[in-house]
Amino acid sequence: MTRDERVKRAKTQLILRYPFVGNLLFGMDIVWDTSIPTAGTNGEVIVLNPDYVDSLTDEELVFLLAHEVCHPMLGHCFRLETRDSYKWNQAGDYVINHMLDEDGIGKMPDGGLLDRNIYEQGKGNTDGIYNLLPDTPKDEQGMGGEGQPLDDCIGNNNDKQAKTQSDLDRLSAKWKVKVAQSANATKIMGKMTSGIERLVNEVLRPKVDWKEVLLKFMQKLRVDDRTYARPNRRFITQGMYMPSVTGMGLGEIAVAVDCSGSVGQDEINQFNSEINTIWQDLLPSRLHVVYFDSEVSHYDEFNKGDDVVIKPHGGGGTAFSPVFEYLDKKDIQPLACVFLTDLYCSDFGKEPEYPVLWISTTSDDNMRVPFGEIVRMHDNN
Repeated sequence: MTRDERVKRAKTQLILRYPFVGNLLFGMDIVWDTSIPTAGTNGEVIVLNPDYVDSLTDEELVFLLAHEVCHPMLGHCFRLETRDSYKWNQAGDYVINHMLDEDGIGKMPDGGLLDRNIYEQGKGNTDGIYNLLPDTPKDEQGMGGEGQPLDDCIGNNNDKQAKTQSDLDRLSAKWKVKVAQSANATKIMGKMTSGIERLVNEVLRPKVDWKEVLLKFMQKLRVDDRTYARPNRRFITQGMYMPSVTGMGLGEIAVAVDCSGSVGQDEINQFNSEINTIWQDLLPSRLHVVYFDSEVSHYDEFNKGDDVVIKPHGGGGTAFSPVFEYLDKKDIQPLACVFLTDLYCSDFGKEPEYPVLWISTTSDDNMRVPFGEIVRMHDNN
């Protein structure tokens, strides 16, 4: 049997046994190339090393083709951005190989990256695993062998005709349509596996890293030199028109912690960790922590050199307006206020002059706020 015939039979097996993967693979041409160690894809074609394919069993070839099609399915070929391409590919392999192995799709060839601990520590997504992996020395990249990734997303950095970002965006959008169509057809057939369904949900409804949003929110404030855009009320009473923020520092920020009983200790611990990261890395001049339920129950002020510890106080109903009223009464004019809350409240009060970030501890997409920006700490997937 020729190589082309073997690949055609493997494609047929995928369509019959695992139609979601088989449908995505359909229409992707196979290119033979001895210049790559094993296999690769740019989201349009799959490139195979003929000698490597000859070394595989039929079930390993099924696994390899499924593995390749999962890279563009998960967007690995389109969202490398400034990441280390080799480490990014390794992270993608850990996700894909775990899913294929769990769902019994073919047999993973020797040397593939498969580690349950790394998968679980990275929370089953490529970005999380990427952050766990060490940088790989350049002289060890692309050598193949045990512990090396099966392939490289060739569309990112070593295509002979490199794609522009707009090309990658169009191809990414095309793949999302393909994923949605194949998922719907496979569900109707009743052949959608649990592992693939989880990854499909991740593709069509990606998770938002609330920690990253919080950090970017604060970093944006750090370079926001407002000069005289908002006068400092402390000086207005003295007949002086002074800016509330000057220079490039972060200035004062406020954190409001919902203590109505719906915010658990796990959320408090996570939030405490991220606020400390901001405190230590971005160096705000002062941190105001306001604890509230239906009213303000406690207030802490932290200055440079202080250790920040967030501990809940109070318990009861929920109202957001007392927080803004409290800050105004104490003449605290933060650059921004960050709320940790479940958002189960209708009393938002009047929109303040400073921006507000609501970090919601619930995953309810129907929650709305009259002002500010929402990021959810948890996700439905």
